[in-house]
Amino acid sequence: MIDLKRLAEPGYRQGIAKKGCPPEMVDAAVAADAECRALRAQVEELRARQNAASREIGAADPRERPALIAAAGGLRDQLATLGVALAAAEARLANAAQRIPNPAHPSVRSGGEDDGEVIRVVGVAGAPRPLDHAELGEALGLVDVERAVRLSGSRFAYLMREAVMLELALVSWVMGRLVDEGFVPVIPPVLVREETMEAAGFFPTERAQVYGVGSATEGALAELYLVGTAEVPLAGLHVEEILAEGDLPLRYGGFSTCFRREAGTYGKDTRGLFRVHQFDKVEMFSYAHPERSDAEHEALLALEESILTDLGLPYRVVAMAAGDLAAPAARKYDLEVWLPSEGRFREATSCSNYTDFAARRARTRYRPSAGDGTRLVHTLNGTACAVGRTLLFIFEHWQEPDGAALVVPPVLRPFCGFERVARRAGD
Repeated sequence: MIDLKRLAEPGYRQGIAKKGCPPEMVDAAVAADAECRALRAQVEELRARQNAASREIGAADPRERPALIAAAGGLRDQLATLGVALAAAEARLANAAQRIPNPAHPSVRSGGEDDGEVIRVVGVAGAPRPLDHAELGEALGLVDVERAVRLSGSRFAYLMREAVMLELALVSWVMGRLVDEGFVPVIPPVLVREETMEAAGFFPTERAQVYGVGSATEGALAELYLVGTAEVPLAGLHVEEILAEGDLPLRYGGFSTCFRREAGTYGKDTRGLFRVHQFDKVEMFSYAHPERSDAEHEALLALEESILTDLGLPYRVVAMAAGDLAAPAARKYDLEVWLPSEGRFREATSCSNYTDFAARRARTRYRPSAGDGTRLVHTLNGTACAVGRTLLFIFEHWQEPDGAALVVPPVLRPFCGFERVARRAGD
């Protein structure tokens, strides 16, 4: 959630505007905040008068008490009326504030999906091989889309045979890398309550991408929601907690199955494993000191780059423009791997700095070692490995020149137990 106290700052509002938020939406939040402040002041004044009246009744002559009690009753009625008005105003404020995105960092350029800044390109973009990832997966018996579609509909796939072992090898290898870097490994719940989605910054803006489970209760659309990333339950790990400054950054590596509706992507990337409704992912999440969150962002990026480098995949780093940032993100890097069959770079992973946006919703703070009070932490997240998508990049870059076999990247061989996957007799 945005910092309401900073909405009067021109730079803060400019960062919000860069993400395409209409000025009137910000004005509505400012007005709702002012209304709440005024009503709270009136409530506090009435409570003070009510307390004074109670003391006066206690000290008054018994003959004067009926009149004083009647007057106190009038204060009580006024306070009840104001309480209803304040609750309604606070609901309007919460609704308005939840729809305002985290301001883009001053370094983020304006623009949309195609306006990101390419920071660097690493590796050599190779020429197309005989088979694209979907064809190779089918030819080697590693991916069965046809039967999955018959079972579950479009954007599902069976992962088969050696591909399963490669997926498990990727997860084991990547998780080991994270543990070596001080990340705590976590397998989190993948079903969460609506308030967890809100605290993580995914609701209300990303509701259309999320699967709900169970019947509606008390106005909610579902009882529980399937997460699209382990980021969501990891963001809820320290809700309403106060962390020690010396413990920051707290780093977690979460492995989970993820579920996304892929609303708005009709007809896009319908072949193979690139854009599916169900996939596995290893996600990095960090609770960082506000003064060191930019450095933590660069650390997450460096770790993502090292993973792609060790897998032998050519990639580029793109600093995304403001219009392509999710609502909670102040800054985001995309790492895009060269996809030979399409002759272009495609997103493999990303990492974002949410600053204090999600922490304010989750009320996650830290206590400075020197000084009084508490401060909001900054939260950051990054994809260490979107497993299915990483597999398809491996399929294209590590197939043999004739497309007859797939070579396993050396770093994965100790984890899967084989070096090569060839076509079977009769295929």
